[in-house]
Amino acid sequence: QVQLVESGGGLVQAGGSLRLSCAAPESTYRINGWYRQAPGKQREFVASISVFGRTNYADSVKGRFTISRDNTKNTAYLQMNSLKPEDTAVYYCNTATGNIWGQGIQVTVSS
Repeated sequence: QVQLVESGGGLVQAGGSLRLSCAAPESTYRINGWYRQAPGKQREFVASISVFGRTNYADSVKGRFTISRDNTKNTAYLQMNSLKPEDTAVYYCNTATGNIWGQGIQVTVSS
């Protein structure tokens, strides 16, 4: 069973920062994106990064969030700055190969 290990979530005040990490067991599973699901809402796209390094972001996070990866560690990151209460959600990472999802990690932003 493939497992993606997520870390870095927590509770922060508005304007603060967090960095989420998502580690895959091996390089075969390339982590290519982050999604989130707020309470009572549908899961939505947040950010993606292609094998070529091209990045895309949801309009709601552009200029505040940055997706990156470290291929030597089979790990992807989501740097979240200037956090807003509306960023409160469970965040999930996803692989390009095998469509594997992380367990989800809670991010809570207080006013």
